[in-house]
Amino acid sequence: MSRQRPEPMQVVKQRRDAALNALVEGVPYIRFLGIEFDRRGDELTGLLNFNDTQIGNPFLPAIHGGVTAAFLEVTSIITLSWSFLWPDIESGAIDVEQMARGDLPNLPKTIDFTVDYLRSGLPRDAYARATVSRAGRRYASVRVEAWQDNRSKLFAQAVGHFRMPQPTPKPETPGD
Repeated sequence: MSRQRPEPMQVVKQRRDAALNALVEGVPYIRFLGIEFDRRGDELTGLLNFNDTQIGNPFLPAIHGGVTAAFLEVTSIITLSWSFLWPDIESGAIDVEQMARGDLPNLPKTIDFTVDYLRSGLPRDAYARATVSRAGRRYASVRVEAWQDNRSKLFAQAVGHFRMPQPTPKPETPGD
């Protein structure tokens, strides 16, 4: 009984990074906000690169609440998508080159999203990490937290519920 030789780690990392990049680059709003993702294994951390256009209150100054909410929601959706795509990315079942050409899998759709603003977002980079609480075939629940300089001092947190994408039915071939 011979085992199949595992792929070189560099090949696996390149496939993971290419898949994540295609997923993020495929949504123009993510690029508009300047959100990036740092991947360590299957864990993602969202990074909101600060830009002066994100300021909502110039007297404080503070990051606009809508930007904060969008950052949290995007982090939730990408993390949830990453969690259910992970097995197919790892096995090579998803063609990363096809994703890079814009043929992306369907993403979860927001049912509801509740944000708790805990303090003002300062004019600097922000980070967020989401945790999938429950993911079924039709529905998922996600918690997400955002911080800036100190992970233990959150400036916002949220809970979201999402409708999971349904698999596309395979076309029937004659003779089935």
